[in-house]
Amino acid sequence: MSELDPTTTAGKAVSQLTLILGGARSGKSTYAQAWAEGLAGERVLFVATAEAGDEEMQERISRHRELRPAAWRTLEAPTRVGEALRASWKGEPAVILDCLTLLVANTLAAYPEPASAAARAGVLEEVEGLLDALRDLETHALIVSNEVGLGLVPPNPLGRAYRDLLGEANQLIARRADAVIFMVAGIPMRIKG
Repeated sequence: MSELDPTTTAGKAVSQLTLILGGARSGKSTYAQAWAEGLAGERVLFVATAEAGDEEMQERISRHRELRPAAWRTLEAPTRVGEALRASWKGEPAVILDCLTLLVANTLAAYPEPASAAARAGVLEEVEGLLDALRDLETHALIVSNEVGLGLVPPNPLGRAYRDLLGEANQLIARRADAVIFMVAGIPMRIKG
């Protein structure tokens, strides 16, 4: 991973933001975890946005936990992630947010009309809050997100609203990111930075 490693000065991570995009099971999380472990060892803050709403999701969350180093701190923040980060960060040189995909879904779920201007504003406010918090931390942030715009157009308004808002959130983060990596079949491709 050397060509994709973050910049460091005198052993201290420079505040940096990397967006890691890809489809389902493309290797995004595995790549982000390997990068963070190489950068910070056991001093990683893992921000989990998933909620265990059903048995299948509980099993997914358990598998993800098993794959992470036990020494990493986990912050469970399904929404209001920026605020949670500001309150919980303890100087970790690396922060992983896994994943933006669920953060957008969780935020969107709070609105009765997902295709409304209010829902769009809420999602963008959530993403801006995350970016503002990360900008203030001296850490390398790795944000994992799905690229959902490569498939079929969803057949219902909720699916289309979600796809569009996640795409907009991905674009916002990509514009601000120092690096953007696109994962395909476990292979990282540098898109930016």
